[in-house]
Amino acid sequence: MADTFQNQLVALLPAMKAFAVMLTRNRQSADDLVNDTVLRALRKQDLYTMGTNLKAWLFTIMRNIHVNNIRAGQRSRLVEVDDDLLPNLASVAPAQEHVLVLKELFRAMDGLNADQREVLLLVVGQDLSYEETARICGCPIGTVRSRLARARRELERMLAGDVAMPVPDDGAARTVKRGQRPAAEPMRLAS
Repeated sequence: MADTFQNQLVALLPAMKAFAVMLTRNRQSADDLVNDTVLRALRKQDLYTMGTNLKAWLFTIMRNIHVNNIRAGQRSRLVEVDDDLLPNLASVAPAQEHVLVLKELFRAMDGLNADQREVLLLVVGQDLSYEETARICGCPIGTVRSRLARARRELERMLAGDVAMPVPDDGAARTVKRGQRPAAEPMRLAS
């Protein structure tokens, strides 16, 4: 079977879905993002040069669509993570404790600067090279390295409890350290 554009695109659908889930943290939004990316890639197929890195080209399209959606206000930056996604991210079905750890990791990642989070997802989550990531993000390789180092350092600090993590419960701008409970709301007496 010839290695056509469409065949390569279909082979990359699982990687695209994984990246979309990491960007959106929501299965339905991820599906929409993958669909939009595939449609745009098929429409712009003539702009792709066969033999170059299709994965990086598709991820660039996906990233641009996602950024445009955020700018247009179609998707909020912090979306509650779908609970049913968490077990599917691991190679083995996790115990309840592992699900909580993954939720904590996602919460910490939401506390990262958007540029740092994006570079971390591409280099660590998608195993792309610094060069590929730089092309997708439209920045120099040195910037990718810097953002990645800062993201790793900040994640380590948040997960160790040295820095407060965001708490995306009711949209209030509160943070708590790892292992601590958020402050309780004051009790109101009925009059």
